[in-house]
Parts: sequence; structure tokens; C-alpha cells
Amino acid sequence: MMRYIKLVNFEINRFSKIYLSLLLITLVSQFAGVIIVTKSLLKDARETISNEKLSEAAYIANYGGIDFTHITNTLLFVGPIALSAVALIFYIFLIWYRDWFGKNTFIYRILMLPTSRLSIYFSKATAIFLMVLGLIAFQIIILPMENALFHTNVPEALLNEISISTITKASQVLALIIPSTFTQFLISYGIGLMIMSILFTAIMFERSFRIKGVVMGLVYCGIAIALFLAPFFVMAFGDFYFYPNELFGLLLALGIILTGLSVWLGAWLLKNRVTV
Repeated sequence: MMRYIKLVNFEINRFSKIYLSLLLITLVSQFAGVIIVTKSLLKDARETISNEKLSEAAYIANYGGIDFTHITNTLLFVGPIALSAVALIFYIFLIWYRDWFGKNTFIYRILMLPTSRLSIYFSKATAIFLMVLGLIAFQIIILPMENALFHTNVPEALLNEISISTITKASQVLALIIPSTFTQFLISYGIGLMIMSILFTAIMFERSFRIKGVVMGLVYCGIAIALFLAPFFVMAFGDFYFYPNELFGLLLALGIILTGLSVWLGAWLLKNRVTV
């Protein structure tokens, strides 16, 4: 267990500089977005009030108040979240291929460690998942701060004050990364774990069989995706209908099966087919 924890810590430390940069970019971009977009919204509101000779109450009645959802739909707010997501998807590949193609072919040293290769596999998966949760936790922490900054910059007469939970539900991006219920959390991050395990297995196919492995990995990804989406295909092309609870149960079962199969197959390839 200690070796596994050390491996997880090692993997996180290797990505720490980029990871901290993503956190900093998110912090600066979103707070800058709050200030810039708020000033733009207030400028537009005042111009409308002036041009149409409206009172603030009349403006609210005609156009509604200014709330934080105007911020969450901007590039300055959503952009860093998308950048972080892309960076972590890219790191799913980098976390393996850097060891093979790095300056000192570090994979030789890792695979020769006196520990189970399954620990190596799980340490990489755990590191990525912890970094995902860290980014989400960071967003949850700074969101109330951003909302408070927004409130201090908008006059009370024009402010439409809404709760943090309403903000997350109103934004498609925030609703996806910050689920409002435990069931939604299981769906969102369960699918994320499944996709990561499938990609890990595809990488192990490529590392085991090289050119043939690329084809095998792509085929495996295609089959896994088709199996997971099979209930939707059945409903779309067959004379059949699943109730929401039945569909959720099927997707949950398929997700667990595909994740378990991918982990087992990827770990087996790493242990028996990947050589130093």
C-alpha cells in the first residue's frame, strides 16, 4: 500500500507545475471575467436606461435584473474549465507515453520496481482522478468568491441575486462538473472513469502490439462505446422503450462491466504483454 501511495504522489508531482498553472489560469481568467463582463453589462444597462428614459424599476420590469449567469456563459469563465478538461484528457496519454519516450526512457525503471504492475496501473489512474476532483473542488471554492465580487460591483437596484445552487444548475458546464445530486455525480464521474479505463486499455494494446495494437485499441474503443450506447440504439431503431429507472440501471450495469473489463484487460496486458 505504501508503494502504491508513493507512486500516486510521484505521478501527481510530475504534473504539479502544469496542474498549478491550470488552477492559476482558472483563478485569473474567471475573476477577470467577473470584472470585465460586469462592467460591460452595467454599461449596456445604463445606456438602455438613458436611451429609453427608463427608471431602474422599469428597466428591471422590461429586461430583468443582472445575475451571475451572465458571467458563467462567457468564454473567460468557461474557457479555463474547457482548457483544464482538455489538458487532463491529454494527460491520460502523456502519463504513459512520457515514460516510454522521455529523455531517459523512464518506463524501464518503473516496470523494474519491486512492486506489482497493477499498482503502477492504478497509481496512474488514481492520480488523474484525484486531479479531476481537485479542479472541481477548486471551482466549488472560488465560485462563491466570484459571486460575492459580482455582488459588490452591481448596484442593488439592478442586481438579481441568486443562490450558488441555482447558478450551477443554470450553467450547462457547471451542472456537468458540479452535479447537484449524488446520482448525477455517479453518472458524470462514473462515465469519466469508464472512458479513462477504456483509453488506458487502448494504450496498453498499442504498447503491447505496436502498429497492430493501434488497430486493436481503436476497435476496442469502438466496441466499448457501442456496448454502452446499446440501450439508446435499441430504443432508436427497435420497437422498444426503457423507463428512466430501467435505462439508468442498464447504463450503470454496462458502465461497471466495461470499467471492470477494461481495468482487468489493461492490467493483464501491462503485466503479461508489455516488456522492458
